[in-house]
Amino acid sequence: MFLKKVDGPRAVTLPDGSVMTRADLPPADTTRWVASRKAAVVRAVLHGLISRAEALERYGLSDDEFDGWLRAIRDHGVAALRATAVQKYRQP
Repeated sequence: MFLKKVDGPRAVTLPDGSVMTRADLPPADTTRWVASRKAAVVRAVLHGLISRAEALERYGLSDDEFDGWLRAIRDHGVAALRATAVQKYRQP
């Protein structure tokens, strides 16, 4: 079996004991961002699977967009990433 050479780890163990690999990340050409895909990218960055810069470049995200995802998860959990929850969780 051939493994593509990548910078950084191929898999990380999350605090709940589950293992996250690069295969668990959304495809680079993702255009439809559901909450679970956003959460997977944030989780990968927080636990060192990919760097923040790599995530921003790979998925075409801005710093503000990624920071918004990170803040939403930190403050309210993954449910805050849902598009239908914008008014509920992101009001000033």
